[in-house]
Amino acid sequence: MNAPKMLPWIARKAGISDELALKLWRRAASEAEYLTGKSKGSEYCGLAVERLLALVEDEIGERPAYQLVSAPQLTWVWRHQTRMSLLSLMAAQNTYRYWQNAWESLYPQAHAA
Repeated sequence: MNAPKMLPWIARKAGISDELALKLWRRAASEAEYLTGKSKGSEYCGLAVERLLALVEDEIGERPAYQLVSAPQLTWVWRHQTRMSLLSLMAAQNTYRYWQNAWESLYPQAHAA
């Protein structure tokens, strides 16, 4: 899988080099592939990005305490975005089920055939 386009942004926000971010991405991608058994799909991609953010935060945490600029915690952004996208999918699924049940209750003989 190719590196995500947000990788340079994450590197800048975390205060690490692009090379280190790419190295962490490769590690996160290989760990996600090992855990999911796949190299494609939404489960793999989600786990790879979540693992990347955790690795970046671990890397930042190992830096000396005398640095003046602290890097932001990034995993909450990813988790929030995932929750929001799942909510819209759940709403769509619930709407579909509502309309399906309403249609079946209006026309029970058409569904039984």
